Amino acid sequence: MLGWIKTSLAILLVGLALDGASTQLLHAQQSANRPTILQHGDIADIPGREVVTAVLELPPNGAAGRHIHPSTEIGYVLEGSATLIIEGQAAREVKAGDSWIIGAGIPHEGRAGPAGVKVIGTFVIGRGKPLATPAP
Repeated sequence: MLGWIKTSLAILLVGLALDGASTQLLHAQQSANRPTILQHGDIADIPGREVVTAVLELPPNGAAGRHIHPSTEIGYVLEGSATLIIEGQAAREVKAGDSWIIGAGIPHEGRAGPAGVKVIGTFVIGRGKPLATPAP
């Protein structure tokens, strides 16, 4: 009888731990909003390339997980603040009015400050390429 109780308790604890992990994963996925595409079009003088301008909003303390872009990212903070973490560089705080350039294929991530953040980004990418992909 005692063995059954211990086994049941262990299963319950593992279930609670997994439920907590899935809740954290769900929260992490929800905290990184999808970008709102403002414009998307071909570049006449560069065959096979297109420009994408997008706005990304993160809620307070939300995160844009580690990712890469197939081209250079040109970013500008419209509102709020964030911590920008670019591989090979020290983390830096950015606020409304700050900008950055991140080269193609360089892993980076962002974490919104306590008031959230709203960023505009511009990318020149190969036609049909994804705007971003997760980085290892």
